[in-house]
Amino acid sequence: MSHPHYSTGALVRGVSPVLEVPFRENGDLDPDGFGVVVDRVLATGVSSVMFPGFASEFHKLDGGERQLLTGLLLERTRDRADVAAIVSVPDHATRHAVAQATLAAERGADALNLLPPYFLGPSRDAVLTHVRAVLAAVDPLPVIVQYAPAQTGTALDAPTLHQLAAEHPNLRWVKVESAPPGRLIAALAAGERPLPALVGYAGLQLPDALRRGAVGVQPGCSFTELYIELWRRWEQGDEAGAVALHTRMVPYLSYWMQGVELIVAAEKEISVRRGWFGSAHCRAPGHRLDEEEIRMIDRFCTEFAELIPELAR
Repeated sequence: MSHPHYSTGALVRGVSPVLEVPFRENGDLDPDGFGVVVDRVLATGVSSVMFPGFASEFHKLDGGERQLLTGLLLERTRDRADVAAIVSVPDHATRHAVAQATLAAERGADALNLLPPYFLGPSRDAVLTHVRAVLAAVDPLPVIVQYAPAQTGTALDAPTLHQLAAEHPNLRWVKVESAPPGRLIAALAAGERPLPALVGYAGLQLPDALRRGAVGVQPGCSFTELYIELWRRWEQGDEAGAVALHTRMVPYLSYWMQGVELIVAAEKEISVRRGWFGSAHCRAPGHRLDEEEIRMIDRFCTEFAELIPELAR
């Protein structure tokens, strides 16, 4: 395998949105709507995107749907040197994870995101064997290991992750979704071979993560522009301005991040209001927004219309 992006990690930094998946009102997949999502998110100027993550409702997609949407994404990124497509591998069985990772590499993924197995509490040794198998199978393709203990219960620590990276240099980043994430981010950045971290969890602790060395954030995609503006301020040395914008976002993020299904539903409603696709349907089981939650989205759209003009409609 060879790929122009293998030698550079410069694209996987800053804001790296996780793409959502639109469904029609009857629950059918909306591939055209997904294409619009990809196009609109790439048009914001981000240098990488990820699919499928928790924000993509990957656990509600069958294998054919997942491959179809992955193909739609890679068609739009394969010939672009300015953007990296990160394909996530959340498969529980090591056999399937290796097969899916290899397929993604063959289809032109620029990097992988590996979610370690977690159903029924596999042992630490079993988790590490799984991660090593995928890293070895796709070497030298760059890989992000996703650490999401709240969603998965999987426990990894900095020494373990550093050891994995020493064994497999294509482990290039860790997506940190622990709460709070800062200490692990700082520990990963230390040592003989610093391991860059991307912070997840909607960037709820983003300022602290940046102070401790995070190189990027992987939020959902429906208001990517807010994260880009926050990142721009931070990069230009305007920490106060970045924190001020984040402080405005926190009341919404802290409510929505009470549950993955809740923030997925909220983000889809925002994307519908932006005109990206026609239905905010989430496949069951999911979260149904109530009237007060809809009013919260109304307030969000009003408050941030100056940064996302589509929300003023």
